Amino acid sequence: MTTAPARINNSQDMTWSEVFQLSKSYLKIPLALLFVEAIYWFITQPSNTLVPIQISEAWIWHGLTNLIYGEGTATLTTNNGWMTQVNLQNDLFPGALNTVALYVSDECAGVHEMLFISTLIVMTDGVSQRVKLRSIVVMCGVVYVLNIIRLVAFYPIAVDSCALDPNNPSCLNSVWQYHEAIYSWGFLLVLVVMWLVWFWKVGGPSRAINSSSTKDKYHIALRQEWNKFHVMILGFVLIMLISSAYSVTTNTQAMQAKETLEFCSYSSIATNQCMAAQNTWDNAISTAWSLAAIGLLVAAAVVIKVDHKGTPPRNDFEVE
Repeated sequence: MTTAPARINNSQDMTWSEVFQLSKSYLKIPLALLFVEAIYWFITQPSNTLVPIQISEAWIWHGLTNLIYGEGTATLTTNNGWMTQVNLQNDLFPGALNTVALYVSDECAGVHEMLFISTLIVMTDGVSQRVKLRSIVVMCGVVYVLNIIRLVAFYPIAVDSCALDPNNPSCLNSVWQYHEAIYSWGFLLVLVVMWLVWFWKVGGPSRAINSSSTKDKYHIALRQEWNKFHVMILGFVLIMLISSAYSVTTNTQAMQAKETLEFCSYSSIATNQCMAAQNTWDNAISTAWSLAAIGLLVAAAVVIKVDHKGTPPRNDFEVE
C-alpha cells in the first residue's frame, strides 16, 4: 500500500498585513511629495514669499547676461517693489523700447524643485541622516545653479527667434514655449535623474546600506503605530485645510484680484490697479495661510516620529 504524496502549497498569496506593509513602503514617497506640495502651495499663494532667493537669482541672472552677451543686454529693476525684474534688451525685440521684461517669481525661484529632490532623499530608506543632510545641501545647490542657467538661456533663445522675424511680438513665442517646457516637465525629468544617480551612488541598487546599521543617534521615520488620538488630530487638521482653502476660493474679491495679478504678471506691468489687487489678494489669504500653516505643522508632528537609537555598529559604506 502506497501513500499519496503530500500536496505542496505553491500559493504565492499575500496576507492583508503583508499587502499593507508593502503599500506603506511604496506609498510613503508619493504621500510625502503630496504633503510637501500642499505646504509649497500655501507658501507661494502670497506673491514674493521667497523674495531673498528671488532677488539673489535676479541679480546673478542680470550680471551673467551682461557678462556673457555684452554690457547693456540686461537691466535690473523692480517688480511689485522688489528688485526681481530683468529687462532683456536687443534691437531685434518687439516694442518701442526693444525690451523683453521678465522677472523671477516665487514659483520660478527653484524652491519647488529643491523641496521635491529633498523629499525624495529624505524618504529614501537605508541612508543615514548625516548623508541625507549633506546630499540635500549639495542637491539644492545644483538646482539653484541649474535654475540660473535656465534664466540665462532666455536671452539667446529670444535673439535667435527674433532674428528670423524682427520686431514681431510672435517671435517671442519660443521663449514662452521654452519656459513652459522646463516648468512643466523638463525640471521634473532632471530631478528624477539626479535622484536616481544619487541613489545608485549611495549603494541603493545593491542594498548595501541597511537602515538598522546607521550611526545616527536619532531615527526619523513615518509613524507606524496609530491610535484614536492621532486620527482625531489628523481629522482636525483636514478640517483646517478645507476651511483654509474654502475661505479663499469663495471670496469673490480675492479671486478677481488673483485674475488681475495674473494679467499683470503676464504683461509685466505694475500699475496702481495691480498694486491694489496685490493688497487685496494678500489680505484675503492671510487667514487661510495661518490656518493651513498651523494645520500642516501639527500634521507633520503627528505623522513623523523621532526615535532615539543606541550606538549601532559602524557602517563601512559611509565615507567620512
